[in-house]
Amino acid sequence: MTLLIGTLSGGLMVTFCISALVIGFGASYLVWQVALRNKSRKIISEAEAEAEVTRKEKILQAKERFLQLKTEHEKVINEKNNWIGQAENRIKQKEQVLSQKIEETQRKRNEAESIRENLTAQLELVDKKSEEVARLHKQQVEQLEAISSYSAEEAKNHLIESLKEEAKTGAMSYVNEILDEAKMTANKEAKRIVVQTIQRVAAENAIENAVTVFHIESDEMKGRIIGREGRNIRALEAATGVEIIVDDTPEAIVLSAFDPIRREVARLALHQLVTDGRIHPARIEEMVEKTRKQVEEEILEIGKRTTIDLGIHGLHPELIRLIGKMKYRSSYGQNLLMHSREVANLCAIMAAELGLNPKLAKRAGLLHDIGKVPDDEPELPHAILGMKMAEKYKEKPEICNAIGSHHDETEMTTLLAPIVQVCDAISGARPGARREVVESYIKRLKELESLALQYPGVTKTYAIQAGRELRVIVGAEKVTDKEAEGLSFEIARKIQNEMVYPGQIKITVIRETRAVNYAK
Repeated sequence: MTLLIGTLSGGLMVTFCISALVIGFGASYLVWQVALRNKSRKIISEAEAEAEVTRKEKILQAKERFLQLKTEHEKVINEKNNWIGQAENRIKQKEQVLSQKIEETQRKRNEAESIRENLTAQLELVDKKSEEVARLHKQQVEQLEAISSYSAEEAKNHLIESLKEEAKTGAMSYVNEILDEAKMTANKEAKRIVVQTIQRVAAENAIENAVTVFHIESDEMKGRIIGREGRNIRALEAATGVEIIVDDTPEAIVLSAFDPIRREVARLALHQLVTDGRIHPARIEEMVEKTRKQVEEEILEIGKRTTIDLGIHGLHPELIRLIGKMKYRSSYGQNLLMHSREVANLCAIMAAELGLNPKLAKRAGLLHDIGKVPDDEPELPHAILGMKMAEKYKEKPEICNAIGSHHDETEMTTLLAPIVQVCDAISGARPGARREVVESYIKRLKELESLALQYPGVTKTYAIQAGRELRVIVGAEKVTDKEAEGLSFEIARKIQNEMVYPGQIKITVIRETRAVNYAK
C-alpha cells in the first residue's frame, strides 16, 4: 500500500513537472513573441524615420542641384547675351564707320568730279592757247627764214655744231687744268696723309721667341722639378707639350715650344707649383688643367678689353676670343695683338683723312689678321681664312673684303681694302725673306702634330726640339704596348713619305696605365 502510494506520488510529481515545464515553455514563447513583435515594430519605425530623413535630404540635395544648374545656366545665358550685345555693339560701330567712309568717299567723288570738270575746261583753254602759240610761232619762223635765207632745221643744226665746238674746247682746257693740278698735288697729299697717320700712332713692338726663361730662387728647386728618375719633368712635358730644358744655367729653366700659348700655360703652371711646393705628377696635371682654364679666361678678357679700348662694339664672342689669342702670337718680330691694334688706329686715321668711315676702317684693321689664330689649321692663306671667319660671324661685306684682299688673294671691291693693305705694310716693316722662313717653320710643326693625331688611339701630339722630336700620347685602354711600337714605326714611315724636313725626326709614343679610385 505504501509502495503504491509512493508510486502514485512519484507519477504525480513527474506529471506536475512536465506540466510546469510545458507551461514555462509556452509562457516563454509568448513573451519572446511579444518582445520580437515589439522589436520589429521599433525597427520598422526607425527604418521609416530614417527613410523619411533620407528622402528629405535627397529632395533637398535635388533642389540644391537644381538651383546650382539653374544658376549656371543663367550665367551661361547671361554670358552669351553679353557676348551677343558686345557683338551687336561692334557691328553697329563698324556700320557707323562704314557709313562715315561711304559718305566721305561720296564727298571725295563729288569733289573729284568737280575738279575733273574744271581741268577739262582748263585743258580746252590750254589747247586753244597752244594752237594760238603754234600759229604765231610758225609765222615768226617763216618771217625769220625769209630774213636769214636759212630754214629752221638748218639754223638749228648750225647752232648745235657751234655749241659743240665751244663746249669741247672749254671742257678740254678744264680737264687739262684738273689733271695738271692732280699730278702736282696727288703725291704730296698722299705722303702728307701717310706721314701724319704714322706720327699720330705710337706702337710698342714686342719680339716673341720660341723659348721662355723661367727663373727660380735656387738650384735646389731644379731637382724637385725633375723629380725621382725624371717623372715630374716628364709629367709636365706630357701635360703641356712644352720641352723643359734644365741645364747648368744658374737659377733658370728654359721652356721651349713653337706655340706661345703652350709656353704661357707651362710657365704659369710651373710658377704655381714652385710657389705651392707640392710637385708630383698628379698635382702637375691638376695645376696644368687649372692654368689652361685661367689662360682661356684671360684670352677672353684681353679680347673684350681690346675692343673696349678701340671703341669697337657688336663683335661676335668668338671673334673677341680670337682677338685675345693674338696676344700670344708673334707676327714676324711684332706681337700680333699690338700689330693689329696699330693697324686699326692707322686705318681709322687714314680713313678720316680721306673722308671715309673711320669706325669701319678701325674694325677691319683690328680683324685683318684673325686668320693667323684659328683653332684648327685648314690649308688656306691666313687672309682668305680670316675673310671666311668674318663672313661666318656676320661681319659687313666691305670688312670681309678688306680682310681677304690685304695680301692680294682676292680682288679689292671697296676703298677700305687698300687702306687696310697700306696700313698693314706700314705697321709691319719686316723683311720678306724672314717671313717665308718663319711661316714654313710653323706650318711644318703643325703639320707634324696633325699627321700623328689622325691615328686611332692618339689623344695628344707635341712637336718639340724645333721639330726634331715628336711625342705622341696614346690611351692605354685603346693601344697596347705592342701596338705602340707599331704605331711609332707607321708614323715615322708616313712622315718620311709625306713631309719635307731637315735632318731626322724622333717619334716617341708614350703609353701610360693609370688606376684611379676614391676613398669616401
